[in-house]
Amino acid sequence: MTDHLDSLPELERGTGVPAHVQIERWLLESIAGGEMEPGDRLPGERELAARLGVSRMTLRQALATLERDGVLVRVPGRRGGAFVTEPRIECDLTGLAGFTEQMRRAHLRAEARILVAATVPASPAVAAALEVAAGEPVHEVARVRSAGQTPVALERSFFPALPGFLAQDLGGSLYALLAGHYDLAPRTALEHLDPVVAAPAEAAELGIEPGTPLMLIERTAYAAGGVPVEYARDLFRPDRVRVSVRSGVSAAAALPGRTAGR
Repeated sequence: MTDHLDSLPELERGTGVPAHVQIERWLLESIAGGEMEPGDRLPGERELAARLGVSRMTLRQALATLERDGVLVRVPGRRGGAFVTEPRIECDLTGLAGFTEQMRRAHLRAEARILVAATVPASPAVAAALEVAAGEPVHEVARVRSAGQTPVALERSFFPALPGFLAQDLGGSLYALLAGHYDLAPRTALEHLDPVVAAPAEAAELGIEPGTPLMLIERTAYAAGGVPVEYARDLFRPDRVRVSVRSGVSAAAALPGRTAGR
């Protein structure tokens, strides 16, 4: 690990830009430029503050902002410190590019560990979304999705009781499976986002502590003609995934015709 003390910035005074903001920008530029890489440890607070000519409070303000944004993680203890994290993965909800396609765009390999693949009675919420009667059989598929061997999402999806569905390869794109085997390519989706905290079982699967903040994306996907083909409740780690949505007339107009793998 390199302390990167040779490339410290000269903070500008009287410019109207607070010192902590200048420090944040320097660290972000250093990471983007490859001077610091994921896993690198920053110098100790006392030393770094002294070399920058700022108080430890000012430095901590900058570090806290970068930690909140998922750029750094601070670990307590003698072997701790501030470490550069892996960059977050962009997850664009504007179209219907699922996890597999999102990872391809980020030049990462999408992996899936199947937790559940079973036919179950539809709960009232699942029945309402898939437009079937409560208690009717539906297929449930739950998977831990990983990027670069790091668990980043816990997906739980419900599908109509399509014949032979659970006998197919469920480790890849389920949207491609719907399109290729059943002519039910998802075309549109209604999605809701809510912040939640990880329950113990969810935390264990994602390799995080119980109570860690997660982003819940609840989705109903529809094939052509408005036929519901999936109801899902996906949990994403916000420290590893950043969710974005593009707005505007062109984006909205393009949405119905977009489809991709999940």
